[in-house]
Amino acid sequence: MILRIVKMIFDPGKTGEFEALFARQKEAIRNFPGCTHLELWRESPGGNIYFTYSHWNSPADLESYRHSELFRETWAATKILFAGKPEAWSLNRVAGPVAGATTPL
Repeated sequence: MILRIVKMIFDPGKTGEFEALFARQKEAIRNFPGCTHLELWRESPGGNIYFTYSHWNSPADLESYRHSELFRETWAATKILFAGKPEAWSLNRVAGPVAGATTPL
């Protein structure tokens, strides 16, 4: 499994536009072959920095998505809203959840 985290800094006046775009696209992304989880997080309280947090079955699945028409159209509509350069990380789990924990660490 691959964990993908993308940090995006938006023009403060464009955060609502981004959230609406995410709401329209999230189910298509979640249903893309190989995607098993997708979340959107926002800097607290109500900032203009957002993170997508997604799980992919394999690096090949993530790459397939990144070369898809769905990604191209979503990214084209997203990047025009940026106020800073996005950053992205693809991570592999090194250690699992703590025994008895309710959320993974």
